[in-house]
Amino acid sequence: MPIPVICSGCKARFTVSDQFAGRTGPCPKCKQPITIPAAVVKTVTIHEPESPTAGSSATGRPPLAPIRRIDKPVTPLGFTATAAGAVATMLFAWLAGVAYAPEPPPNWLLAVGGFLVALPCAALGYVGVRDRELEPYHGRAFLVRSLICATVYAGLWCAKGILPAEHTAEMWQWLYLGPLLFVPGVIAAMAAFDLDQGRAVAHTSLYVMFTSLLRWLAGLAPL
Repeated sequence: MPIPVICSGCKARFTVSDQFAGRTGPCPKCKQPITIPAAVVKTVTIHEPESPTAGSSATGRPPLAPIRRIDKPVTPLGFTATAAGAVATMLFAWLAGVAYAPEPPPNWLLAVGGFLVALPCAALGYVGVRDRELEPYHGRAFLVRSLICATVYAGLWCAKGILPAEHTAEMWQWLYLGPLLFVPGVIAAMAAFDLDQGRAVAHTSLYVMFTSLLRWLAGLAPL
């Protein structure tokens, strides 16, 4: 590989073969001694391709590797606290039925209880039925969405409570009342937690079944 040389005396530029690297000889023009520099050997290092990252590239292209979702399982402490809360709520409903017997518990107590039960049902129901492929809600966003869904559930509970008893005594009547009270809850679950229709039905059913159980424990008709 030819070596470029510049004479320090006459500034002449020329090239010499790399076999003369490191030797000294006269300049072809001014005859001043010139030391030929050592040949520079350029090496090319081939690196392994970088592993794909989860983030987008600077060009805006999508990531090459799928984003891994790390789902946190329910801890034993969380499961125990949930079970204890459910048992305590059922015990309170039974005690309220005994305390007010033979009369039913007052409407204000049923309304307050319906909302207090709706909030944990909305939050825990989302944890149980949410789509594991999507990033979960947490923090303030999770609390606000749970409150919105719980408010709709409690509102439907109160709407059912103010219906005359003769309109809910027969099972056939629920063929008409059921969709009117159930569908708004499903829509609320879908909008609040980005659930699909099937998951939203399961989410709403959790609240309906639990409140029906509480009504039965309090000595009331489940529906």
